[in-house]
Amino acid sequence: MTYIITSLCLRDGGCMDVCPVECIIPGKPVEEWPWMYIDPDTCIDCGACVPECPYEAIFPEDEVPDAYEAQGGEYICKRDLTGHYENTDHNGEPVVLETTRQLEAGEVIDLTPDIEENYKFFAEGPGYAAQED
Repeated sequence: MTYIITSLCLRDGGCMDVCPVECIIPGKPVEEWPWMYIDPDTCIDCGACVPECPYEAIFPEDEVPDAYEAQGGEYICKRDLTGHYENTDHNGEPVVLETTRQLEAGEVIDLTPDIEENYKFFAEGPGYAAQED
């Protein structure tokens, strides 16, 4: 079973740096594929990416929460959102996203649709092209 990066991802990239099989890639174009994605055919389920994520956005597929309760201040990033997020990643590179929304404390969201988004990215999105390279 693979790991899934959810819409809590804000493209820090630390997960990519520690992945021993290089199965994590950033979605491009960012407006259509706003977070990082894990290739389920390449992932070896080592979990090295999980502690590297400062947003706690990575879960084993069977543990992606269907009722994630926000502490407040977290962001979600999805192509249908219009909020602005700006920060730097773990390498000090700028991260600018125009597809975010900040969550309120106690807000509950279902992250399980992000599983399908990950598989869709590798089935028909730009992740498909990355697999063929």
